[in-house]
Amino acid sequence: MTTPTTTADTLATVHAFNDALNRHDVDAVMALMTDDCVFENTWPTPDGERYEGQAAVRAFWERLIAESPAAHFDLEEIFAVDDRATQRWRYTWVDSAGAAGHIRGVDVFRVRDGKVAEKLAYVKG
Repeated sequence: MTTPTTTADTLATVHAFNDALNRHDVDAVMALMTDDCVFENTWPTPDGERYEGQAAVRAFWERLIAESPAAHFDLEEIFAVDDRATQRWRYTWVDSAGAAGHIRGVDVFRVRDGKVAEKLAYVKG
């Protein structure tokens, strides 16, 4: 049975998720995602790629962190209502040649029973 998610619960879950991701702690990230989680990446354009379930989403995060060990998301703004949250972020990285880069984007979350059920990511093109 699903328990109704409050706005405060949603914000706490998303903040914990962001913290785990910035620590590059894939186990903690996945512990904060439902078994049937959905993640939609910003790439490839125009629609991104969709990952469904723990194994597929875990593989994405492991690959991202391995390919971009300096990756970091800076939260610019977040708001939530009940089980939904939206956040603006700035993602920074350093490429293999040592050059720094960044993009800005938005995530739309759905939280269920204290875990992220959906994370849909969009980026400024």
